[in-house]
Amino acid sequence: MDFIGVEPIAIKAGYARFRMPVRPEYLQGAGKMQGGLIVALADEAIAHAMVTTLTAHEGLTTIELKSNFLAAVNSGELIATARVFKKGRSLVIGDCLITDDKERNICRVSATFLLLKGKEKKGT
Repeated sequence: MDFIGVEPIAIKAGYARFRMPVRPEYLQGAGKMQGGLIVALADEAIAHAMVTTLTAHEGLTTIELKSNFLAAVNSGELIATARVFKKGRSLVIGDCLITDDKERNICRVSATFLLLKGKEKKGT
């Protein structure tokens, strides 16, 4: 996600925090941050929070994302704070709140990921 400026701030068990600048080229016709880029930031943060809960033979893929846009933003920086809500046998559910650098709530995203189970890797 380097190409859109997404950077990790903190990653620990079941948690991830990322940042992203709001750049002029990210603004849509009305001069506000394009929503798909905001959701991409949330998806990245949620995925990283979930990866911290996986075993060596598990993987993930997104199967559902729901976003609630709460406020518009046209400058500054976005902060995505993601947490794993629940890890089950086949699904992992996560939540992310995106705020701006003034601590205003910008977007809330919830996601469901499919837990992919493979064979444990054997040593060489």
